[in-house]
Amino acid sequence: MKKLKKSIRLLLLIGVAISLFAVTAYAAGGDPTGASYSLTTGSETVQDVAAVANKAYFGANYTWVMICAFMVFFFQCGFAMVETGFCRGKNAAHTMTMNFMVFLVGAVGYFLVGFALQFGGSGGAAGLGTGGSVLDSMLSIPGLGGILGYKGFMLSGTYDAGVYALFFFQMVFMDTTVTIPTGAMAERVKYSAVVITSFFISMIFYPLFGNWVWGGGWLAALGANFGLGHGVVDFAGSGVVHSMGGMLALSGAIVIGPRIGKFKKDGSARAFPGHNIPMAIIGTIILFFCWFSFNAGSTLNSTDFRLSVVATNTMIAGAIGGLVAMFYMWGKYGKPDPSMTANGTLAGLVAITAPCAFVNGISAFIIGLIAGLLVCVAVPFIENKLKLDDPVGAISVHGVNGFWGIIALGLFADGRYGDGLNGVTGNVTGLFFGDAAQLGAQLVAILVLIVYGFGVSFLFFKLLDKVWGLRVSPEAELEGLDIPEMGVLAYPDQQMVRSDLDYDSEDNAPIRQLERFAKSAVPVKPVPAPAPMEKAVPVEVVSAPSMPKSGVKITKVDIITKQSKFEALKAAMNEIGVTGMTVTQVLGCGVQKGKPEYYRGVATEMNLLPKVEIEIVVSKVPVRTVIDTAKKVLYTGHIGDGKIFVYDVENVVKVRTGEEGYDALQDSE
Repeated sequence: MKKLKKSIRLLLLIGVAISLFAVTAYAAGGDPTGASYSLTTGSETVQDVAAVANKAYFGANYTWVMICAFMVFFFQCGFAMVETGFCRGKNAAHTMTMNFMVFLVGAVGYFLVGFALQFGGSGGAAGLGTGGSVLDSMLSIPGLGGILGYKGFMLSGTYDAGVYALFFFQMVFMDTTVTIPTGAMAERVKYSAVVITSFFISMIFYPLFGNWVWGGGWLAALGANFGLGHGVVDFAGSGVVHSMGGMLALSGAIVIGPRIGKFKKDGSARAFPGHNIPMAIIGTIILFFCWFSFNAGSTLNSTDFRLSVVATNTMIAGAIGGLVAMFYMWGKYGKPDPSMTANGTLAGLVAITAPCAFVNGISAFIIGLIAGLLVCVAVPFIENKLKLDDPVGAISVHGVNGFWGIIALGLFADGRYGDGLNGVTGNVTGLFFGDAAQLGAQLVAILVLIVYGFGVSFLFFKLLDKVWGLRVSPEAELEGLDIPEMGVLAYPDQQMVRSDLDYDSEDNAPIRQLERFAKSAVPVKPVPAPAPMEKAVPVEVVSAPSMPKSGVKITKVDIITKQSKFEALKAAMNEIGVTGMTVTQVLGCGVQKGKPEYYRGVATEMNLLPKVEIEIVVSKVPVRTVIDTAKKVLYTGHIGDGKIFVYDVENVVKVRTGEEGYDALQDSE
């Protein structure tokens, strides 16, 4: 013990000595304040000073723009979490991967074609240097204005730092539009169809409208050419990004049709609760955080002090939008619905995105407040009146409130900012501050969004559905898209709990878009030849027949099959007189292990799939009738239809009455 104490004292002394030495050494080093840093030599000319100031100016701008673009990229994480959280667990891998994939496709499509169409004749961004002048090729209609650019395909002929920065920044904005419609079509859309759609949006659909508003096109020139204020003004994208995404969501939801079971025959809608609301809330928080860069970054200039106004207005509108939605749902339904609170927040953010640089804090508050109310009214209207199935509220959040944001700019712009925008002198001023012309330009934008944004996307989705197919098969939809579409479960270690919403029902409204599957349309890829019924739905007698003491034969029939077959099986059993059964959710695979799936290129050795086990004990109904009925319902001709096990039951005891055998199976009071 004494040696230990001496060792400790020695170590303490050494530590003190080292600390004193370190303090002295650090004090003797460099300049911790940076005050002495200088590039001057004393012989600088005015030109030298100007060059340094010039680099500092552009360096700050580049840093600001690129960091904001990096944060806007993180939108993908927010959208992925919101959409996946609002969907059911059986589709989680499909939804999450879809939201990542659209970025990959969008980035490539925009690089190949989209950027050139949108900004090929824009002249670049002044805050990023003079190199943007290479973007000098615009196809125009005399008297109207530009309709598309045609320089910068694959960034060719534009090898300039400023152009590359502009490309990066605008690409992540474009990809937000690509992401939005996936939410409206979630849980029943083909992954391959989303790939094709993403190329269409990023290469053609989005860049054209983007050119008309942000690329120097004809909508931006409405002010200079026709005296409509400053032309169409959309600071950060309520129209260009969100309304376009909303129109895609609307047309996609119409063409693809609702999820199976969403609407009943009487026209009423069923609620499909999301499987992970906390995930959706975290996604909303991520989006809120990144929205500051989305809006404030659109200054494209770090020395534009208006960016602080933009960021603050963004915060105010998003906060009041979420709060109003929360209290609205709380007052109407008795609980502060978390999903609608999230939608209200996003609605406020979408609405303020266009006018954020042109309004004051009070106006931002009003804009966000109205947005929070609008989304609460729009969601049930779209679902109950229009009979459209939008799992995440994309149409209401981005479409309805994107429109509101465009109109709000024409109403609330206070005439304090925007001098020279779109070649018009003077600041942007809305109706409430004395200029009705700006509202006129904004209404033209709404009209174009409806005609072009909705019209063209609707035609595209109709064509894609006809040629390729937009929707998965009913069987894949009911089973969940993770395995049929992705080959992997999002939650392989958890058993998904199925509800009535995961089965088809006679009470469900017919879905026109599923008629092609009922008519056995040509399959996308060849399927194995039908197996005999004896092999597809094998029957195994587990125990030899014996006669119980009651003198009445009692048999248990144990059926294991796909979960999507349960409702049909239950109805068929009722028809032959079987009204009692025990149902259990199970995981399993047969001896053949089904079709092999792959994870990271390696075949999975065993894939346990969700199944349902139905146990039926019969005495009055012939066992052969039960077996034949089950085989008829379950049979599709392919291995994996299910298995039927037959057990001899020695006795049955009813706990309540003490009855045994046949009497115990009778449902008498």
